[in-house]
Amino acid sequence: MKDIMNMSMNVKKIALGAAVIFFTGFASAQTLQDGINSIDSDKFAQAKTNFTDMVAKTPTAENYFYLGNTYLRQSEPDYAKATESFNKGLAADSKSYLNKIGLAAVKLGKGDKAAVAEIQKIVTDSREKDAEVLFRAAEALTLFDKNNSPDLAIQYLNKAIERAKKDVPAYYYYTLGDAYRLKKVPGDAMTAYDKALPLAKNKASVYTRIGTLWMAAQQWQQAKTSIEKAIATDPTYAPAYKAMAAYDIRYQENAKATQDLINYTKYADEDPYTQLEIAKLYFTNEDYTNSKAILDKIFDKIDDPIKFKLRAYQLYAEGKYAEAKQNMDNFVSKAEKSRIQPADQGLQGLIAAGLAKTETDAAKKTALTTEAQQKIAIAKAAKDETMKWDMELAKISGGGAASQATVDAGPTNPTIEGLKQKVAANAQDTDSLFKLATAYQDAKNWNGAIQTWQKMNALLPDWAPGYYSLGYSYQQSGNNDAAKAAYEKFISTVKPADQEANKQTLAYAYFAVAYMEKDSNAAKAKEYVAKSIQLDPTYQDAVKLNAEINK
Repeated sequence: MKDIMNMSMNVKKIALGAAVIFFTGFASAQTLQDGINSIDSDKFAQAKTNFTDMVAKTPTAENYFYLGNTYLRQSEPDYAKATESFNKGLAADSKSYLNKIGLAAVKLGKGDKAAVAEIQKIVTDSREKDAEVLFRAAEALTLFDKNNSPDLAIQYLNKAIERAKKDVPAYYYYTLGDAYRLKKVPGDAMTAYDKALPLAKNKASVYTRIGTLWMAAQQWQQAKTSIEKAIATDPTYAPAYKAMAAYDIRYQENAKATQDLINYTKYADEDPYTQLEIAKLYFTNEDYTNSKAILDKIFDKIDDPIKFKLRAYQLYAEGKYAEAKQNMDNFVSKAEKSRIQPADQGLQGLIAAGLAKTETDAAKKTALTTEAQQKIAIAKAAKDETMKWDMELAKISGGGAASQATVDAGPTNPTIEGLKQKVAANAQDTDSLFKLATAYQDAKNWNGAIQTWQKMNALLPDWAPGYYSLGYSYQQSGNNDAAKAAYEKFISTVKPADQEANKQTLAYAYFAVAYMEKDSNAAKAKEYVAKSIQLDPTYQDAVKLNAEINK
């Protein structure tokens, strides 16, 4: 399962830029730097305490800006509290360019693209003399994945660097790298991060950003090397563990990812929004127990409606569709419209399909089924891969995933019991999983085979034969919808170079889908049976089906 909360490793969550404002007293400057360092280390509660103390001691416009900006920087921005602080900053100084930028950033985060022009005007009014104003304007234009202006940010950052002359701070280059990253120019982003490296006091921050940039480019070994450098440089730097967790989740190393998240929890702080981020990551790692435990602990401490979305995913995973719907309805009614993602509509579709399964009123059942198809189609059209939509829908129509009790109630033998012990001792043992799945098939324990092939596919997502075997097991269990989805996944996963070696299994997969579609989708059945015969002209079942449906 991929990132369900639009959890791209976006750089604002990893190692955030900072600006040093020099006050007359050394203690004040040190306090500001402490707050900046806390934000960079994902210690948002600590940062809020720092900046709140600064405001209490010296209620300047600048201090209100830094407090408000902390709320924008956390993994899920708190726009209300950020706005409150920026407004107090303007009350302290009606000409404060920083707080005007802060308010414009709130608008931008909510999806108001006109805020870009507003930021431009603020910078023009400042006459571009203050490097801090230029930097914060650029930073605001890079904060949000979907609402940003990297070209303008690059322009402002280059001017800020020019104003700084020989004393260019590392965070100017951090943010320049972020802007190029948003512009999808990874080479220039890497150059900017490389320039930040010798200037940064905590090089773990830069190595982490470089690592996540390699991840975005799908250069996984380079990513791992850079993140390991970050951890070696500063073993207490929390964002590096979050990046490593994302790497391990990508490779389905669930046990390692769990340990990464434990370390992230250890070195970040107890800020509820940071804990919410950890709950989301646990869910992505399919560790539903830890995800639920953390969400339960913080649910009443956070105002952000995203908590309802995460709860809905958890409830969906447990098959509690009515409660999941209630939580998704809460999220959709309370969240800004710009925060509703195609995946959210896909989840609503799956929940509707789950409700339709037990609905006895014919009209309501039809309406729920139609809603499911329409909303899942939205997620698929957006090429969203948060969940395997067809597979999830097929599992619901077939009664859902087999419970452990159902598996244990099926046929068994000493071979199965021995392999179960090996898998229990090492959940990553793919050799034992393969043998266990095959043993379940031999014993005709189809629920056991389905469950075990699913585990194999999670560990080896690019290994095509696992999907073929899953499809066969579903077919034997009588769940044709899930079988079709698994066979389709097998067909799409076979690499071009491996097609010749897999001709016969491909021929059967195409035939099986054609056979199951012949009464409901004749056009697809004709297309697939033709492909089956093309791969294996001697396959008599396909030849007969072809003759039957082309009369």
